[in-house]
Amino acid sequence: MIPEIGQIALVMALGVALVQSTVPMYGAAKGNTLFMQLGISTAIGQFVLCAVAFAALMWAFVVSDFTVVNVVQNSNSLKPMIYKVAATWGSHEGSLLLWTLILALFGAGVAVFGANIPNALRARTLSVQGWISVGFLSFMLFTSNPFDRIFPAPPDGNDLNPLLQDIGLALHPPLLYIGYVGFSIVFSFAVAALIEGRVDAAWARWVRPWTLAAWIALTGGIALGSWWAYYELGWGGWWFWDPVENVSFMPWLLGTALLHSAIVTEKRGAFKSWTILLAILTFSLSLLGTFIVRSGLLTSVHAFAVDPERGVYILGLLAVSIGGSLTLYAWRAPQMEGGGLFQPVSREGGLLVNNLLLATATGTVLFGTLYPLFLEGVTGDKISVGPPFFNMSFVPLMLPLIFVMGMGPFLSWKRADLGAVVQRLKWLMGLTGLAVLVIWYVVTKGPVLAVLSFALGLWLFAATAMEWAGRIKLGSAPLAESWRRAKGLPRATHGMTMAHLGLAVCIFGFVGSSAWKDDIVTFAEVGTDVEIAGFTLTFEGMERVQGPNYTANRATLTVTRDGEFVTVLNPERRTYPVAGMATTESAIRHSWAGDLYTSVAEPAAQTGGNIWTLRIIYEPLVNFIWLGTLMLVIGGCLSLSDRRLRVGAPKRSRTALPAQATPAE
Repeated sequence: MIPEIGQIALVMALGVALVQSTVPMYGAAKGNTLFMQLGISTAIGQFVLCAVAFAALMWAFVVSDFTVVNVVQNSNSLKPMIYKVAATWGSHEGSLLLWTLILALFGAGVAVFGANIPNALRARTLSVQGWISVGFLSFMLFTSNPFDRIFPAPPDGNDLNPLLQDIGLALHPPLLYIGYVGFSIVFSFAVAALIEGRVDAAWARWVRPWTLAAWIALTGGIALGSWWAYYELGWGGWWFWDPVENVSFMPWLLGTALLHSAIVTEKRGAFKSWTILLAILTFSLSLLGTFIVRSGLLTSVHAFAVDPERGVYILGLLAVSIGGSLTLYAWRAPQMEGGGLFQPVSREGGLLVNNLLLATATGTVLFGTLYPLFLEGVTGDKISVGPPFFNMSFVPLMLPLIFVMGMGPFLSWKRADLGAVVQRLKWLMGLTGLAVLVIWYVVTKGPVLAVLSFALGLWLFAATAMEWAGRIKLGSAPLAESWRRAKGLPRATHGMTMAHLGLAVCIFGFVGSSAWKDDIVTFAEVGTDVEIAGFTLTFEGMERVQGPNYTANRATLTVTRDGEFVTVLNPERRTYPVAGMATTESAIRHSWAGDLYTSVAEPAAQTGGNIWTLRIIYEPLVNFIWLGTLMLVIGGCLSLSDRRLRVGAPKRSRTALPAQATPAE
């Protein structure tokens, strides 16, 4: 009965979304307040109905209702409860329902918290959001119904992919989707502004919190996925430039550019067309990611579906959403009023360089991701574009970006004195150059790009700290005065500082764990010693253990350093009989200097089962990645909590720009 309630709720949500997508838009065009207000009630109603449907599906998983096909295919009665709950969004159908729920959540958020947004703009924004909901609700109901029944019901289910039965993957998809789908409301704001024919400081102020919320969630989601890949997959890496990793990374890159562009639009009235375009392209890349993982183009632990018919449906949604919005942009953008003139050497100029580099980097990742798929579709040839391509094309684009990030906050708006800025930072630049030499001496094996990247990370960290210290006059005024100034700074300023420091810390982890790690793969029997990074690991043997829905071979490795006991590590090789899959569970000794990472594979057949394959890796500074990411999220949350982003948005002028106006930006 409860699955039927969920089914009815979804059908009703589609009907409500159809009303939301049309009536408020008509009301805004005709100036009908009643019709415009209908967008608020329909947005809230759609969210409630989607929440009911999602709760019904979760209930089916929790009670192991094997009359529901989705539960049969993705759950099992022996599975721990937390993974039964997580299985709600672990399948194509369930993840699509979560996507739709979050889509409705953001629409309801604008409906509830958008009281300071003009009625016409809010009505148009909610209508565009309703169009997107119609597309995904219809896609779900017609091709991917999560409540399909099966009779007679099987005695048990097939279980969820064992790789996904992990706390990291339980939390990763919801955060990632909040990021992905959160950009939909920014897209809706952008399309509504194009329809209305006006973008101004007030519009940018309304858009920034939603952009920031989506960016924070996407940052956290990507970090969780990277952390999961690091400790769960057994290969010791945290990023592989997998196509599905890339489709979450590209919206993050453009979303970062969008955040900075909206700041310029708000403060200086510049970058209007650019901000609108970034809003459209960021969500377009989110839709592209949805197409890639649900179209059958990929076979991956990340991929949700392999049915090409579903891919065709999503391709149609892509064509309408992206094609329609870009056509509207091409028509309306040249009519927007330009403003905020500035010199090339200025804060606006620095942010423009920032955005251009981020956009170019996104294009590079997009090319490397889609080219193999395009080539295979056209010629049938299969090629692999992996880390070497991305490292050699993407990383060099990031180096000037890091340098500009360190210098940008020292530049003034409109026009800056570059000589004065260089004079102010000359000692810091000199120390950075010295750091390059020191790092090169300590790490004689290089490589050059790694040493340069690490030095630029130091530059960014030191320049950011110096800029913040200058704001509060740390060292040049009494501590009490500096403390008073620090408390008086807007939270958004503290958030920017924290985020930039966090990126610098991430760079230390990226470089250390990628360029300077040690990796040993060896055969081991009882008593075998392995030396790595000053540690000695002794293989003590294997034991058989029983888990709730798996069996495992667990290794025991005693770790010593200079003859002193350090710890015991127990990597496992698990077998899930229901799913018919085996997984590798790593064991890691964490420290800020670096991780000692161990995993075990099946013994070679010719050894009679007595000699096992061990992989032991020393990952220098890898935990700085997670620390830096946490700092990025905290910085974003500090900025989001700034009262200026929630109230007091500047009021629009009474004279709107006619849709036929000609000045171009």
